[in-house]
Amino acid sequence: MAVTAMSVNQFISNSYSSRPSGGLRWSKRPSRRVVRCCETAVEVAEKRKTVVKNGNDSLEICRVLNGMWQTSGGWGRIDRDDAVEAMLRYADAGLSTFDMADHYGPAEDLYGIFINRVRRERPPEYLENVRGLTKWVPPPVKMTSSFVRENINVSRKRMDVASLDMLQFHWWDYSNPGYLDALKHLTDLKEEGKIKTVALTNFDTERLQKILENGIPVVSNQVQHSIVDMRPQQKMAELCQLTGVKLITYGTVMGGLLSEKFLDTNLTIPFAGPPLNTPSLQKYKRMVDAWGGWNLFQVLLQTLKRVASKHGVSIPAVAVKYILDQQAVAGSMVGVRLGLAEHIKDTNAIFSLVLDEEDVSSILEVSEKGKDLMKIIGDCGDEYRRV
Repeated sequence: MAVTAMSVNQFISNSYSSRPSGGLRWSKRPSRRVVRCCETAVEVAEKRKTVVKNGNDSLEICRVLNGMWQTSGGWGRIDRDDAVEAMLRYADAGLSTFDMADHYGPAEDLYGIFINRVRRERPPEYLENVRGLTKWVPPPVKMTSSFVRENINVSRKRMDVASLDMLQFHWWDYSNPGYLDALKHLTDLKEEGKIKTVALTNFDTERLQKILENGIPVVSNQVQHSIVDMRPQQKMAELCQLTGVKLITYGTVMGGLLSEKFLDTNLTIPFAGPPLNTPSLQKYKRMVDAWGGWNLFQVLLQTLKRVASKHGVSIPAVAVKYILDQQAVAGSMVGVRLGLAEHIKDTNAIFSLVLDEEDVSSILEVSEKGKDLMKIIGDCGDEYRRV
């Protein structure tokens, strides 16, 4: 839906509390969403995809996205040919939306090779289902039209596409208002057909509101969101529900911490548990520490294991499904170590998984025992802007 400044301002004015600080009152407790226990195969197939949109701009994506941060180094050496073959296997299995960034090593180049293989080796209708979402993370310099255009053209060339399916924009420094200039130039490029949809990544609620008030037709905001990190449900989701902007989430399985591999382990004893040997494991272990520590995290893993065993799926499947069921969430990222490891079967199990009221209640009970990360870290994306 198109968003107007009036609708956003109405949302803000309706949300003010009576506190002298003039701050907004937001509920920490996420809403409970209970879904039906039985679904047909057609319903499951329909749930595989969703549409993000704003006004006339729209893009259909798979609700579980293949995250390509893991191609940037730190997760093992990526072989180009093996990686492209793995991308084809994911797409063949219906997992055909790939998320990358200009700074994720060779990710955009790999997508370019992959999409050319698809054009040569798959039927035209197959190509229609493939999506390549990328991010632009520029330094906070002056955002001229030519500077923006040159950088977007680099991604278009690397990905070998005439038009980027989605460009997700990140900005480091809110004190520099150049992000509005950049987004206006990106909108111009969208009108020229060089970008299909404009989106954000790691923006907070206040800045999302401001961007919408300036008439930028963003369709989504990609943010960190997991059972441990429920910050997006405290402020961001309410604005998204009003405006139609959707959330795409990353960190949903916390780099693999939310898995059987770390169940019943004790990382407080050196070398006693699995090594935290990737950038994502190290990043999300810090999030666990801020939330409630390893002992409480073990209680969460044990709870997730009981739910997973009940449904015959894995812990990561439960973790992703729980977030997909949260308000305003269009899709969730699962990182792919292309050519090194594969989890196609586990990922596809998410689409037929239905969490009942007992499952949701048991997970929520543990989740709420953790600390309020909004008070510790701040709103969505603030972890990247803390001094």
